[in-house]
Order: sequence, then structure tokens, then C-alpha cells
Amino acid sequence: MNALNALDYSFIIGYLLLTLFIGLWFSRRASENVGEFFLSGRKLPWWIAGTGMVATTFAADTPLAVTGFVARHGIAGNWVWWTFVSGGMLTVFFFARLWRRAEILTDLEFIELRYSGRAARFLRGFKAIYFGLFINAVIIGWVNLAMFKIISIMMPGLNPQLTIVALVLFTTFYSGLSGLWGVSITDAVQFVIAIVGCIILAVLAVQSPAVVDAGGLQAALPAWMFDFFPSIDSSGVGESGAFALPFASFAAMAFIQWWASWYPGAEPGGGGYIAQRMMSAKDEKHSLLATLWFTVAHYCLRPWPWIVVALASLVMFPDLPMAEKEDGFVHVMQAVLPPGLKGLLIAAFLAAYMSTLATHLNWGTSYIINDFYRRFIKTDGSAKHYVRVSKLTTALTAGFALYITFFVLETITGAWEFLIQCGAGTGFVLILRWFWWRLNAWSEITSMVAPFLAYSYLSLFTDVAFPNSIFIIVAFTIAATLLVTFITAPTEREHLEAFYRKTRVGGILWNPVSRSLPDVESDTGFLRLFLDWGLGIAMVYAVLFGTGRIIFGDPFEGALFIAAGAVAGAFIFMDLNRRGWNTLN
Repeated sequence: MNALNALDYSFIIGYLLLTLFIGLWFSRRASENVGEFFLSGRKLPWWIAGTGMVATTFAADTPLAVTGFVARHGIAGNWVWWTFVSGGMLTVFFFARLWRRAEILTDLEFIELRYSGRAARFLRGFKAIYFGLFINAVIIGWVNLAMFKIISIMMPGLNPQLTIVALVLFTTFYSGLSGLWGVSITDAVQFVIAIVGCIILAVLAVQSPAVVDAGGLQAALPAWMFDFFPSIDSSGVGESGAFALPFASFAAMAFIQWWASWYPGAEPGGGGYIAQRMMSAKDEKHSLLATLWFTVAHYCLRPWPWIVVALASLVMFPDLPMAEKEDGFVHVMQAVLPPGLKGLLIAAFLAAYMSTLATHLNWGTSYIINDFYRRFIKTDGSAKHYVRVSKLTTALTAGFALYITFFVLETITGAWEFLIQCGAGTGFVLILRWFWWRLNAWSEITSMVAPFLAYSYLSLFTDVAFPNSIFIIVAFTIAATLLVTFITAPTEREHLEAFYRKTRVGGILWNPVSRSLPDVESDTGFLRLFLDWGLGIAMVYAVLFGTGRIIFGDPFEGALFIAAGAVAGAFIFMDLNRRGWNTLN
């Protein structure tokens, strides 16, 4: 096992110093007020805001998770997360401009913009603590565990616990100094380092002696591992171990999961830190373009280096037990990287890790300060006071996340399934609360409680497992939500009219309100937006599969896929330019 040399450490230390410099550079601007600290003064261009979204979802655990999917089910195993393309494009065309237009500080502030009464106040305060502190700490802990594994394998001379603590403290320091300004700029730098590092690793992996001596990846591995689509049958037992599953299971992921389930970074309607970046954009056009760039880069640019390294790991380390297959990604790093590049790849993983950590600290703090402390505890503080408390809260959140990492979490296996199931059906409200006047705060509260009840019942009293459980949980949640909606009073009329004037959301489900507001010029052209949505989905999948075909030796078919994606993209941009980026009328 080769130790790191001076050149390796120079890359790592250089990256850390660059990150610290950016944090210090933006510290004064971020200290002006909470708008600067949490939303960069709403001045981010689309490419910085969108790249920040990509960098945040490029966590240290993501390549390892993809390696596990590929090891178990081949390339088609990635459909577990590829199915979220539809939800991503829905956010691009239907929600990005609305989040920016709402001019709120956090997506939880939307709750009292849309609803009224004590239920709305309770919902906002509860979600601020539940998501901003507890769920956020679990996600950070999940990412910490992945970085723990990388450090243990790549840098065995270091104490991984102390290293994680030091990295969290360092990230807390620069993100607490610079707010979203520093986080966004470092995200852009970190994404470039991370993606370049992974591409270099993929090239070196396929050129490794083990892969070359075996005749290449496609000669060394069974053909089913290179299938882009799952083998769908009725039994779930596929030929040669391919990603086979009953049609009902695939349908749950492809047709229901993407719009019905809440999941960090893929919230229906674009909530969480995705909404934060949309609201930080210069205007509605930049918000839409940022989300479009994020969706394309997230699904088309990032996966293939990971997938190539994952396949190479199966050739290079065939004896790894299935439970440790995802570690193969790190073992490839250790085996093929020469001095210098090893330090660069560690810096790349540090970049992926720290971009996620910094964003979650800033985003979670924005909930705790804006939607709990400033809303319910101290409503009359100065701008400087709230910034000071925000910095302190960032540190406290980091400390709580470290506690969760080392004393609560034992494994991340199945955690994503748990989150998806316990949020199944919530997306119904998160989407329709924009477009249907009748939903109220009790509707959203019900959509959060009902999935837990259904999931608990299925887990305790039945054998129904994920993803088939999605059908039952979603159906129960929607039924309970609609029942509660119609037996409780609607949001106050004046409140609904104020919301409609602010967002100009449009649509026939707002007719009972919009008829009394003839002076409000609302959005129209929803059929055209659905066309753009469909073209966007086609564009992403075409570029995704085209890139894969080229990588695996079929340039002609790959070029056809990419050309089809380019045509779809051209139609989208022509349509948006013709109708105007802001109103999309």
C-alpha cells in the first residue's frame, strides 16, 4: 500500500487553502444581512447556482453507492435514481420561476405565504426543526460515514474519527464566515475538481493491467452488466443476474416514486437546498436555467466516470464480498493512482464531501433561523444579530451532526428506502399546493403523517416490501390528504388572493380565486410547458444513453442519441425564447 508523498499532500493542502481563501474573501459581504448570508443577495448567475446544486448532490458517498448498484445489477441498477429525471424536469419548467418569483428566504417560508392560521404556523415551525436539524444531521452523518470509509482505505495512517471532526470544523468555519456566497463559489470550484478527478480515475482504471489483460471491461464481464435498461419480468429472477424486477416494482419507481416521494435533492416541486439555489438566482430566467443545467449535469455528466470505475472494480477486485462491493471504488483509487494524482483524487473527494456538507449546514441553519428563531423566538432583532446567531447555529448544527455520525448511525444500508417510503405521497401536496387553491395547512400536515402510519403498518403486519410498498403508501396518503382537505376549512380568502397576486401561478384549479382578480396577469400556456417537460425528459435520457454508447464502443448509435437530445434541447430553447423567459405566457 503506497503512502502519500509530498506532491499528494501539496494537492490536498492547496485545495484546502483555496477553499479557506474563498470563504474569507466573501465573509464581509455575507455578514451584511440574512439575505446575503442565505441567498447571496439573490444575485447568483445561473451557472453558479446550477453548479452548486450539482456539487451538493455529488457527495462522497454517491460514487460508492453507484458502485454498489452496478455490482448488484449492472448499469441498469442506476434506474433506482435515474427515474427522478421526470421530477427534475417538472421542477425546471413549472417551479423554478415560481420559487424565484415568491421572493422568500426559505421554502418553509412558503408555508405561511400559501396557508394561514395556527396550523400553518405550527407546520412551518415543526418542519424548521425537523428538517433543519434532525433530518439534516442524519444526511450529514450519512455523508460523514462515506468519507470515513474513504479515509480509512486511502489514508490508513490518519485517525479517521479525528480527521472527520477536523474536516467538519474546517467546513463549518468557512461556510459560517461566507454564507451562501462562499458556499456557492467553492461549490463551483469543488465540482470541477471532483468531476475532473473522477474522469482521470476512470481513464486510469480501464488502462490498469488487470483490465487490459482481461481484454477490456466488455470481455471480462458478462454482457448483461452493460444493458442500459432493466430486464422486466414477473418473477424478479433475471437471466445471468441482470437487474430483473417485477413490472409492478419498476412501475413504482418509474411512474410514481419521482412525483410522490420526498427525498433530499429530489423533492417534488423542488424544495430544500434546490429551492434555496433557485431563490438565490438573479431572476426567473436564471432560476430556470440553473435548474435545467443542474438536471442535465446531474444525470448526463456525472454518472459515467463512476460507472466505468465501478465496472473496473469488479474486474480488479472480484473477490470482494457483496457487502463490500461499493468499497471497490476506493480500492481502485488506491491501486491505479500514481503519486500526485492520488492526492488530486483525495482532494476531489474532499471537494465532493465539503460541498455537500457546506450546503447542508447553510440550508439547515436557514430553516432554524428564518423559520423558527426569527419567526417565533426573536422577531425584532437587527440584521447583524441574525447573522451572528446564524453563524453560531451553523456551528451547533455541525456539532449535532457529528454526534449523530459517531453515536447514532451504524449503517446507511436501506436508509434511502426508508426516506422514500416515509415520504411517499407527500409529493402530491408539495406539487399541488402551488396549483390548487383548496389545499390547506392541514392537508400538508396529513401528507407528512400518513406515510409514517402506512409504512409502520406494512412493516409490522405485512410482507410488502419496497418498492411495491410505494403503491399502498401513496394511495393511503393521497386518500387521507383529500379527506382531511375537504373536512377542514380552506385557507382564508384574503390570504389566497395575496398569494395569487404574488405568484401569478395561473391554472384552472385557481379559478375560484382568480375570477375575482381580473387585474392579475397570471401564467398561461401550461400545455406548452408540458411539451417542454416531455422534451426535457427525452433530452436528458438521449444524452445519457448516447454518452454511454460512445464510451462502450458504439459511436454511431451514441451520436444518434446525442443528436436526438440536441434536437429536443433546441425545441425547448426556441419555445422559451418565443414566449419569454419570465412569464412563459
